[in-house]
Amino acid sequence: MFNRRSVLAGGAAVALTPTSALSGASEQGAPSIAQVEDAMRRATMFMTEKVAVRGGYVWSYLADQSRRWGEMEALPSMIWTQAPGTPEMGQVFLDAWKATGDEAYYQAAEAAAQALVDGQHPSGGWNYVIDFAGEDSLRHWYETVGRNGWRLEEFQHYYGNATFDDHATVECGRFLLRLHLAKGDARWRPPLDRAIGFVLDSQYPVGGWPQRWPRMGEFSNHGKPDYSGYITLNDEVADENIDFLLLVLQQLADDRVREPILRAMACYRDLQHADPTPGWALQYTLDMQPAGARTYEPRAIVPHTTAAAISKMMDFYQLTGDRSFLQGLPRALDWLDSVELPRERWSEGRNFLRHYEPETGRPLAVHRRGSNAQNGEYYVDYNAAGDRGEKHIDVARLRTRLAQVAALDPEEATRNSALKGRGPSLLPDYVVTRDVGGSDLNVTATSASARDVAHLVSGLNAEGYWPQELKTTSHPYRGPGPSSPPPGFVDRGQVGDEWDTSPFSEPTGPLGISTGLYINNMSRLISHVARVRRG
Repeated sequence: MFNRRSVLAGGAAVALTPTSALSGASEQGAPSIAQVEDAMRRATMFMTEKVAVRGGYVWSYLADQSRRWGEMEALPSMIWTQAPGTPEMGQVFLDAWKATGDEAYYQAAEAAAQALVDGQHPSGGWNYVIDFAGEDSLRHWYETVGRNGWRLEEFQHYYGNATFDDHATVECGRFLLRLHLAKGDARWRPPLDRAIGFVLDSQYPVGGWPQRWPRMGEFSNHGKPDYSGYITLNDEVADENIDFLLLVLQQLADDRVREPILRAMACYRDLQHADPTPGWALQYTLDMQPAGARTYEPRAIVPHTTAAAISKMMDFYQLTGDRSFLQGLPRALDWLDSVELPRERWSEGRNFLRHYEPETGRPLAVHRRGSNAQNGEYYVDYNAAGDRGEKHIDVARLRTRLAQVAALDPEEATRNSALKGRGPSLLPDYVVTRDVGGSDLNVTATSASARDVAHLVSGLNAEGYWPQELKTTSHPYRGPGPSSPPPGFVDRGQVGDEWDTSPFSEPTGPLGISTGLYINNMSRLISHVARVRRG
């Protein structure tokens, strides 16, 4: 992919003095643009030649690649679609190509796209994980590693279909759309059309979307109904699907998506619950009633989902000019004010609990007992009196924005509406402009304060990657867990006993290879190169 001779042609890297304000080679101690681009090429060559599996990636790897992880421990034949995974790698490759004009980055993006196309479900969507060793290998992984992740119930059953959860399908679709438009290459249009078709075909008549589709038989989730077919707001399923269809409408002039967008927005609005809890839930039955999902996600109205819905309702007014999207928001804001915790129960700024019973407004508390996926269970009660805040919501900021948006007449509100063919492009020149972490705790726990350009150029190791301390790990699969907790077992929260394959964080960890760190560091270098080239 990358020619090693060209990468090394700039000479050996020199020790650099860190600096926080870099504009070019003229600054004392700052790396030249050639040194920055050399670091970018070396880092990318390492990822494409030494790490990639058929052009795709998981999240992290031990330095010798003897173990690797996506959201759970992965097989060497696997790649991940959840961020920070293969779609985000493709996007940062395209960003690097845009900034430098180096075709090798475009070729790396094509390889990532081909990996995704090779793993695209026949329905047009994607699962969290693609296993190039085949269906039997993937099914066995679900029956072993997946089934024993106590707190990751979404991996405990192999559905054999595709998912909107964690933006898996939509991020793949966005990347393919951008790659198709980058050079007008027609070979990416069929898989893109299949992805668009997946979003359209899976939408319910009422306007919402399931978490997973198509339906693949009945499944009981720990004695509860399978939640994956419920109308889903959790993890921004509706938000992201609407945004993707708006991108399709604007960039491809595909007017067939207009009605599904309007239907989805109306559904989202109409899901607002009645008093005494006029907010939104994580998921709903097909008759639009709040529903539970994973066993630690009870049937509840959820403050942070409500805050996100309030923001989306204002967005929808600015797309449509329809004031009905604003009508329920004062009640929702008043409810948020009524359930905000007293300051002595805040935790690092987090000022709200997660779950409130829809009919009574009583807070619900979630607990667990046992030690693994075999003997453990989550349960719900009303014993939340001593619980501290879990989510941060700035209600005052939401109120301020509502006042500003409500003061606009429909014509003013929609002056930049993509739905009406107005406003700037929804496809920016550079996509990865802020840190990407997703659910990767190794990345989200990393401080960005020491990642200026000089640090990044000098911090690339001799092999060509930025070492990342992998504090988040997991127990290797060792078979089904015991039917009762081991003697002396104490639950630490993230993980149960030694049979639990859920990821967990330790105070320290080995240095390894991080896809998310590569993406974020490259984004900073790309921004620097683009700024210098603009002059």
